[in-house]
Amino acid sequence: MSKVAAPTAPKNAARGSRVKKFLADNGALVGLFVLGLALFIATPDFLTGPNLLNIGIQASVIAVMAFGLTFVIVAAGIDLSVGSVAALSAMGSAWIFSQADLPGWLAVVGGLLIGALSGAVSGFAVAYGRLPSFIATLAMLSVTRGLTLVLSEGRPIATAPEVSFLGGDLGVIPMPIVVLVVAGIVAAVILNFTVMGRYMYAVGGNTEAARLSGVPVRKVLVTVFALSGLFAALAGLLLSGRLDSAQPQAAVGYELDAIAAVVIGGASLAGGVGRISGTLVGALVLVVIRNGLNLLNVSSFWQQVVIGMVIAVAVGIDSLRRKNAPH
Repeated sequence: MSKVAAPTAPKNAARGSRVKKFLADNGALVGLFVLGLALFIATPDFLTGPNLLNIGIQASVIAVMAFGLTFVIVAAGIDLSVGSVAALSAMGSAWIFSQADLPGWLAVVGGLLIGALSGAVSGFAVAYGRLPSFIATLAMLSVTRGLTLVLSEGRPIATAPEVSFLGGDLGVIPMPIVVLVVAGIVAAVILNFTVMGRYMYAVGGNTEAARLSGVPVRKVLVTVFALSGLFAALAGLLLSGRLDSAQPQAAVGYELDAIAAVVIGGASLAGGVGRISGTLVGALVLVVIRNGLNLLNVSSFWQQVVIGMVIAVAVGIDSLRRKNAPH
């Protein structure tokens, strides 16, 4: 009797399903690898130690800002104020040190508190004032940028040495990269290993079901916006530390890059989906694209076009994923 060959179709189907799931869960990481490989082939200057450190430094501000924004987007919100909150926090920190003549460590704490308080105000407007997060944070964008100009009178202010230290080096490793790693670990722990993190996913997945299940929805909303402001403040301190001064027009437009990083990293604008690791990869994708285009001497005008197309593709993929998801 001849042996009957075992059917291979089910095995191939299972293998194909695993590949599709891997690409769905790690599409941004695969894209980053392909992008890096293409740039390595296109220019020998890309995969060098100094350039890779430069990428890490450039990614630090956007990634830290995007970590906080991930909490908001997971909870089905949006925060358009993070760039202006970062600027106000840095300016407030510099004002505390230079104008109020208080210790540098207090300037750092004060800057972080300014960011957290700004985010909490937006959270209260959303949770208790029932304003759409788009409107509440758009208003906060204007308020915080205006306060930044009021505090600075339109001029840069020198930062405290403790803030400048954040823009320096720790041995051979730039401090912005160290802060990036620490902030990413803290954010991942909050989102994945705390009750509040589980509440964020529940609120983003279905707000009404979460409320009926006993989740304190209003408290969660205030918390996610406060955390977004806190991480934005840290990003602002990193930026001012690199410049050794707080600039009144700092971080203009950074909120768009931060939102793009979260979405490219696999988070859904509809809420309930998102990972800190994905957000980090999304930020790296944006920075690597800009870095590679600079190395290839591509005009900054065309860089804006490319970044816009990447964002559009990421949002389109998110829409398709939600459309094809089982209900």
